[in-house]
Amino acid sequence: MARKPKYTPPKVWQWDMESGGKFSNINRPVAGPTHEKELPVGKNPLQLYSLATPNGVKVTILLEELLELGRKDAEYDAYLINIGEGEQFGSGFVAINPNSKIPALLDRSTSPPTRLFESGAMLIYLAEKFDAFYPKDPSARAECLSWLMWQMGSAPFLGGGFGHFYAYAPEKYEYPINRYTMEVKRQLDVLDRNLSTRRFLCGDEYTIADMATYPWYGVLVLHDIYEAQEFLDVASYTNVVRWAREIEERPAVQRGRRVNRAWGPEELRVPERHSASDFSSST
Repeated sequence: MARKPKYTPPKVWQWDMESGGKFSNINRPVAGPTHEKELPVGKNPLQLYSLATPNGVKVTILLEELLELGRKDAEYDAYLINIGEGEQFGSGFVAINPNSKIPALLDRSTSPPTRLFESGAMLIYLAEKFDAFYPKDPSARAECLSWLMWQMGSAPFLGGGFGHFYAYAPEKYEYPINRYTMEVKRQLDVLDRNLSTRRFLCGDEYTIADMATYPWYGVLVLHDIYEAQEFLDVASYTNVVRWAREIEERPAVQRGRRVNRAWGPEELRVPERHSASDFSSST
């Protein structure tokens, strides 16, 4: 079989939309809105515009955990943003999140309303606002922030790196798959070694660091995203598997995973969430 000619980067890069693979219709090299569209607004203090991807699930898990604690002011409306249809490029969404990525959150309990983009920023803001799942001791808080920032910096290698080249790229190439597989396994080893002596990422206390990391690495080892469990040998990371299973048993985590989910079994879908009754009506 004839080998393809070696790729030589051009002097000035030009966008070729067709080369982007599965998600070529939602990726582009410029920012800003593509169309005018106002966002719906519900009755609750917090307005979430999202999708049940790992980054979206981080926030809904925390919100459901806060409600489980009895923090009634954490009630929220969650509206589905269909990124496959480009709804993240609507003018209303971009006004909250200029980066045009889900999730986007608006806190209407403040005057003026507070906008938040980037899931890690939302976790810190909500944990501070409701004084929960965030250590008070300065050293423990630093540990929590370190693991949260670790997750924010590491997940792009898992999703945009390994996931893209292994599962979604239009063609598979050995070099990028090997490069990102090595990094993902290194990250799993980082987690596994830490969890060998700790119940949760920061110790005995369940924090926003766990909520941020579980939707990526916990779901990876339990639910075979990217159809790569055998390839990555995820079962060998026994401490990560134990940690992920414990988190997944939490009722708030189970609810949080369903919010803004528009695929899979009907009983797991809650495309929009406006009150606790939305969970019972979906089963």
